Amino acid sequence: MCFFSRLLPVVFLVAASLSAGAQHQLQLDVARFRNDDIAVKGGVVEVYATVAGKSLAYQKRGPKMFQAGATVTLEVVRPDGTAAYQETVTLKPPVLRDTTAVIKNPISFQKRLNLPDGRYTLRGQMRDLYRAGSTDIVEEPLTVEFGVTKPVLSDVVLLAKPASRSAVEPNNFMRNGLSLTRAAGGLYARGQDKLFFYTELYNATAGQPLTVRYRLRAAKAAKEAASGQHAVQGADGRPTVLAGTLDLSKVPTGEYMLTVEVRSAKNQLLTTQTTTVNRNTADYAPAGAVMPR
Repeated sequence: MCFFSRLLPVVFLVAASLSAGAQHQLQLDVARFRNDDIAVKGGVVEVYATVAGKSLAYQKRGPKMFQAGATVTLEVVRPDGTAAYQETVTLKPPVLRDTTAVIKNPISFQKRLNLPDGRYTLRGQMRDLYRAGSTDIVEEPLTVEFGVTKPVLSDVVLLAKPASRSAVEPNNFMRNGLSLTRAAGGLYARGQDKLFFYTELYNATAGQPLTVRYRLRAAKAAKEAASGQHAVQGADGRPTVLAGTLDLSKVPTGEYMLTVEVRSAKNQLLTTQTTTVNRNTADYAPAGAVMPR
């Protein structure tokens, strides 16, 4: 296992306005990376927030023009109750001409936070601007700890598209020059037959030959649903970028665990990291999250 604690299962706190069994409108995906400045103790936490477009109320703006709106407040709270970070973002998805459409694209944004080593609570609160009393609150524990010298992986980021070089200006959706299109909630739906991932290896010896192995397996399953591997070399003076692909075309609906391992030339396990993957072959996913305006 990775040296720092994995994120514990998300604990959802839902406002009384949501009926029992209602699906959550707010999804938080978290990835922790080492600070680029290794002299700075702590890490970089990327919080990818997604609001389900189909759950929002749409208000008429004109003839055949409807628009939804929401605010999302993100907080990182220390154990003593003080805020290490707090910000409210207003989201406005594109105007729709027909609100009866089955699929409405989600709205997403990402924040990149520099946090000292320690234990925190990450809290997100979503409020529908056009539906009174509609609030969704999500909380999860967050541990940041990067003070070791042995090889270690960052969190694994699940992607809807392969990590690729981009000519655009650096932004919160890029790491090490690669553009990352996240798969919100680790969901791969109908029509998404490829899983892509990105992670970073720290403290590898420069030029060291390494093997990256990755496998997808359901809980209590005897066999792997998919697997792959490739060779890399330890980068010099920077994180070693690891990106891979798995074929999901024969993977049925269900919840799976993706495990990424890094092994030496002698097949010694150096470090490993895991993340949850959700496969749904029955329903199409929305076309993709749109950026707030």
